[in-house]
Amino acid sequence: MGVIDVDWAQIEVDLIRVALAFALAFPIAWERGRGRASIGLRTLPIVAMAACGFALIIRWAPSADAESQARVLQGIITGIGFIGGGAIVKQGTDVRGLVTAASIWNAGAIGVAVGYGRADVGIVLSITNMLVLLILKPVAEGRQGDE
Repeated sequence: MGVIDVDWAQIEVDLIRVALAFALAFPIAWERGRGRASIGLRTLPIVAMAACGFALIIRWAPSADAESQARVLQGIITGIGFIGGGAIVKQGTDVRGLVTAASIWNAGAIGVAVGYGRADVGIVLSITNMLVLLILKPVAEGRQGDE
């Protein structure tokens, strides 16, 4: 078996992208992690990093045409939706976790954006998510199903 060539320069670039996806999702995770039934600090950054990783893999795959990239993105979106669904809890007529589920989905979009070299989109998504969580919280307080 031959020696595997490792492109250390590419590893450095990919590490920076994955770290950026983590960093952009972390403030959202911090805010979501403060509640009674939080998802914790780890879930959103891991979702962002994983989505970034999948985007990097398919982006640089030698045979990745637009159709195969679209299929991978569909899988990422579906998988993240499944994870977000786990954050939604219904107790009688009360529904909790919708905002957290939406934030999980957004963390995936942040990761994909960064993985595809669109850090600008990832930054906008992160900032906007935080603004919604912080600024609209007083408006939503007292309403059921918004956390």
